Amino acid sequence: MSVAEMRKRETDEIDGAMQALGAAAKEAARLLSFAPTEAKNAALRHAAAAIRARQAELLAANARDLAAARDRGLSKALLDRLTLSEDRIAALAKGLEEVAALPDPVGAVMDEWQRPNGLRIARVRVPLGVIGIIYESRPNVTADAGALALKAGNAAILRGGSEAVNSNQAIMACLAEGVRKAGLPEAAIQLVPTQDREAVGIMLRMAGTIDVIVPRGGRSLVERVQNEARVPVFAHLDGICHTYVHAGADLAKARAIVVNGKMRRTGICGATECMLIDRAVLGTHLKPIVDDLIAAGCEVRGDAEARAVDHRIVPATDADWGKEFLDAIIAVRTVGGIDEAMAHIAAYGSGHTESIVTEDGAAAERFLSEVGSAILLHNASTQFADGGEFGMGAEIGISTGKMHARGPVGVEQLTTFKYVVRGDGQIRP
Repeated sequence: MSVAEMRKRETDEIDGAMQALGAAAKEAARLLSFAPTEAKNAALRHAAAAIRARQAELLAANARDLAAARDRGLSKALLDRLTLSEDRIAALAKGLEEVAALPDPVGAVMDEWQRPNGLRIARVRVPLGVIGIIYESRPNVTADAGALALKAGNAAILRGGSEAVNSNQAIMACLAEGVRKAGLPEAAIQLVPTQDREAVGIMLRMAGTIDVIVPRGGRSLVERVQNEARVPVFAHLDGICHTYVHAGADLAKARAIVVNGKMRRTGICGATECMLIDRAVLGTHLKPIVDDLIAAGCEVRGDAEARAVDHRIVPATDADWGKEFLDAIIAVRTVGGIDEAMAHIAAYGSGHTESIVTEDGAAAERFLSEVGSAILLHNASTQFADGGEFGMGAEIGISTGKMHARGPVGVEQLTTFKYVVRGDGQIRP
């Protein structure tokens, strides 16, 4: 048998497996659409208990992934995303319980009204159906995505990256235990069993089976999904987040917000990648902020005006504006006021998250009103761009699109709606 024939056989086998996975998910989604709230919550609580009970197994599985990732030369940011610790495992379990504690969106009446002819009309939340989640590096997505999809009455098909295969399988075993103990369909949450990239291509073509795809990973993954998908996509390409230190900024707040926004976790999509600073406070605010950034281990790249104030700042290039560093690097640009700041964000931002630091309420309201990104903050760190921090329990990702879901994709964002019309014999004239 030739290499081409062998590859075709492998592809046919993968396609068959994926179609079977999809058929099982579709049937599970039908059953989950009317599953009792308590059954869904019980599944999540049982899964959380399994995660705590199997902590040693999860850490051992993650250690195997980390060892392989270091051998492959993965970046520090990717290693951070991949790492599970005791604290992060505890957070996984807590996240599942927080999702369980959320109100069930399924069946919620969003609006209702009565027509002059007596028809009573209601708009009611319903699940999306089958959600395909394709992600890299982050084993926590396995728990978060599975939990959110289940709570919203959806079936989930999860395709994690090869770098986290052992961690994902260990977490999936906990989710499966929870689903089984609650008496829900075993196909409610499924992990794609192969790391072959062909499986991703097949998922993207499974129109009629998968109702929406959520990619979570680097630019190459998201671009591939957006280019090839034959089903709707919730996605963002980059997290190019800005923190704008306005002329009315309190220095102490600015120092804390910028450093936290950049350095709390440099590898997440909500990390500040560029600080904009008003020329009016360049002489008073820049050096203390740079002091803090450098002390925290951050490289600062800036324009000529910023470097004239602090010689430790490295010259920035044009490529540094609009760049997602995902590392301990920040770009600094001087602006002449709020109009220049907003113009820079419009030109170089990705529509993800922006923050303004100011005590000027009018400037803050203008920024919040006129900047078009999915998440806008006033006097707070961009690292709050997270579904858990928004009280959603968890998130599948941050969507920067403007159709359906935007910002953190939580339980409500994984539902759609239907119209329920009640009459008493009315006919249309």
